[in-house]
Amino acid sequence: MLFNSLSFLIFFPCVFVLYYALPFRLRKYMLLASSYYFYMCWKPEFIVLILFSTLVDYCCGLGMVRYPRWKKWLLALSLTMNLGLLFFFKYLNFFGETLTALCRAVSIPFSAPALNIILPVGISFYTFQTLSYTIDVYRGRLKPERDFITFALFVSFFPQLVAGPIEKASNLLPQLKVEHPFDYKNVTWGAKLMVWGFFKKMVVADQLAVLIVDPVYLHLGDYEGGILVVATCAFAFQIYCDFGGYSDIARGCARMMGVDLMVNFKSPYFFSHSIGNYWQRNHISLSQWFTEYVYIPLGGSRKGRMKQYWFTTITFFLSGLWHGAEWSFVVWGLLQAVYLNLERLFHRPKEPPKSPPLHLLAILTTFGLSCFSLIFFRAASIAEALYVVRRSLWGIGSPALYCKTALGQLVTALDLGAAEIAMLLGVLLLLFLFDLADEKTDAIAMVSRWPAVIRWACYLGLVLIVLVFGIYGPGYDVRAFAYFAF
Repeated sequence: MLFNSLSFLIFFPCVFVLYYALPFRLRKYMLLASSYYFYMCWKPEFIVLILFSTLVDYCCGLGMVRYPRWKKWLLALSLTMNLGLLFFFKYLNFFGETLTALCRAVSIPFSAPALNIILPVGISFYTFQTLSYTIDVYRGRLKPERDFITFALFVSFFPQLVAGPIEKASNLLPQLKVEHPFDYKNVTWGAKLMVWGFFKKMVVADQLAVLIVDPVYLHLGDYEGGILVVATCAFAFQIYCDFGGYSDIARGCARMMGVDLMVNFKSPYFFSHSIGNYWQRNHISLSQWFTEYVYIPLGGSRKGRMKQYWFTTITFFLSGLWHGAEWSFVVWGLLQAVYLNLERLFHRPKEPPKSPPLHLLAILTTFGLSCFSLIFFRAASIAEALYVVRRSLWGIGSPALYCKTALGQLVTALDLGAAEIAMLLGVLLLLFLFDLADEKTDAIAMVSRWPAVIRWACYLGLVLIVLVFGIYGPGYDVRAFAYFAF
């Protein structure tokens, strides 16, 4: 079930009313049933995978305490079962195609069979979430959960089930075990955050996708020069607002039920002054997961500078592969590793430059490097990405003409009128102002302190913007959240 669908606008109010109407002892059963229904609205049969992962990790967690001599084997069982399912559904055909290509390159007559496998929505997210539980129990950082219903709800809690944030059991499990009385401030704060999430997804992300990104990237042969740069920059904001919008909606509806989910984005494009700082702000839950469960166990920064570079490269290689079964995602991940390793090599300071011009230059440089890597994230293949890189440079020797041509193609080739360009610039400005306020304080809390007339004008104005400029209509399913594919 998509957040930005009519069915969710019916589903969530029903869950919300039931949540506070039912006695506390019955809430977890209702939430678990609702979460399973939420997931089964797509393909009911795939609920079996969630149930399997839940049962395996629940038993492994209890077994590690009851049979400590078998801890390593139980951890190995959890890793094998969960990663095995992930490999089968997400990577089997990818590695088969890679093996076939390698064999043909050395004239070995081998061709791996291609299976018709559908990737279950959210499998990468809930697999990592439940794995973090068993690893933490193995390390002794967490006591195993004895109540199966509560543990099953931790794995499948519907607001963050299919696209995160990837919550640690130490944060989410305790919140699912205590009663949350109705709190007006929580409900209103969550509702406001949900509306802001709908704005980011349905207005900013979807309009950028429909008006600029998809027309260019789906017909690359028709474009060259600055328009490719514009489309890539537009994609950076599309993917941020698409996934950031999902995270805001997830956090908002969870907060309305008294549950605090972690912040997953902190203005990664407007305020990141280095790639290291960028990864402290962008997809934070995944960054923290790879840091805690891959980078640090490998050795982190404890085994010398050269090994640290190598561990960073391995971590981002796996991060790229996590995003998709394509070598273009791997290249994207490796570029992140190169950026970070170069920053460490040249001892780039962790704090932003004190000089405003240098600070702005650092932000623009970070944004430019991120956009360059996102070419490989958005392109359908490495060949397409390299095509974009080459063709983006055409005409750059004459900067003024280069920019004029890009603007001309926006108007002629993409058929964007002055009103549409003004709308895009306006919503991006609104996004910047909100992120700027959120950088210094809680933007929603700040607006809530304004005089009633002003704040209600802001609330109604934002709702009106979503209703007027949001993407609706036939073919709506193509505007599903981008990270559902991962």
